[in-house]
Parts: sequence; structure tokens; C-alpha cells
Amino acid sequence: MSAMLRGSKRTSPEARMVPLLSGKAAPTACLRVASIATIGLCLTLWVRAKTVDQEQRGNAERRAIFVGLWPPMLWLIGESLRDPSDPVG
Repeated sequence: MSAMLRGSKRTSPEARMVPLLSGKAAPTACLRVASIATIGLCLTLWVRAKTVDQEQRGNAERRAIFVGLWPPMLWLIGESLRDPSDPVG
């Protein structure tokens, strides 16, 4: 098994994912729009969390915080797809 690993070139999952997505599944502009839209969704969920009763407020706030983690992830995925040959961004 070690001879098989020595002969093959192993790449990280990130290195395989960027060429797979670039130019096919999600262009940079779509991911930027999705990132901005999730900011609006997060703010909407957070405002809505203030209107629910005290028993459900914690769950609603956690949901808003969870959705608030999506915008930077979507934005950075879009940036990595912009120029996949540039490792820094």
C-alpha cells in the first residue's frame, strides 16, 4: 500500500474543489449576491427573535447567529473561484 501512495500524487480536498467549481457551478457574482442576501436574512431573523416569547427567544437568536456565519463563507468561496491559480486570493 505504501508503494501505491508513493507513486500517486496526493492533493488536498480544497485543491480539488476549486477547479471543480470554477466556471461551472457558481460564479463569483452569484456567491456575492448570496452573501449579501444572507446578511439580510440574518438581520431579519435577529429582529424576529426579539418578537417571540422568552422561551423561544434563545433558539431564534442562535438561528440568527448561525445564519450570520454564512456571508463570509460564501464571499470567500466566490473569491477563491475568481482566480483559482492564485493561492493567496
